[in-house]
Amino acid sequence: MTTFKSTHHTAHKIVIKLGGSTLEGLNEAFFRNFKALQDQGYQVIITHGGGPAINRELAKQSVESHTLNGIRVTSAKAIGIVQSTLIGKVNPALVHGLNAAGITAVGLNGFDGELLQSEFLDESTYGYVGEVKRVNTKLIDSFTAAGIVPVIACIGATQEGQALNINGDTVASEVALAVGAESLLLVTDVAGIRIEDIYQTAVTPALIGQWIEDGHIYGGMIPKVQGALACLNAGIPSVQIVNDTLTGTTILSEELVK
Repeated sequence: MTTFKSTHHTAHKIVIKLGGSTLEGLNEAFFRNFKALQDQGYQVIITHGGGPAINRELAKQSVESHTLNGIRVTSAKAIGIVQSTLIGKVNPALVHGLNAAGITAVGLNGFDGELLQSEFLDESTYGYVGEVKRVNTKLIDSFTAAGIVPVIACIGATQEGQALNINGDTVASEVALAVGAESLLLVTDVAGIRIEDIYQTAVTPALIGQWIEDGHIYGGMIPKVQGALACLNAGIPSVQIVNDTLTGTTILSEELVK
């Protein structure tokens, strides 16, 4: 379990992004480590996607979907399924799991209090996929200050009320930046970055760039590490790619390594 060095923020915030099979049910270690963070005085915010559940629902309704550059191309038909699956099924299940473990949580999505004000990323290329233009941090802060964990589904909303699908890692990094989080944890099916079968505990952006170039980092891990690097560049001190026990690879900005 990682402990974090406190910086000067009055309230220390950590954003945890849940993805992959962790969405199908969290384990005891997750809850234990999560509570340990809260006991250390951290305000925790959860964001999540819903890949496996969305894929099952799309298949059930025979709706084609593919990814391009790590982003799910989302048709008009698909966005309805993504929205109903994330907000109707995945989000309540996560909230229930947290509440059942004694962690007070509330489910939110981009529509709630204009939480994730979004615009089309590139409609002709990706369809109903959004980019976040503004995060309503006041809404998040009001929950975290009250000791409630916001659980945010990665659905954005345009001013006209159109739902947009947003990459889960992107939402996590946008939220982390907006609230001034001191760490972002990307929870995935693997315990971090694996290079030639060895999991790395601490890495730098320079190493990551080299590994992408050499093809050691590929597929779905690329948007993950790119999101992580964007967060570091924008000022989040550390980003971690971890498994559901919250242990894995810490990516530190070059300044902190020197």
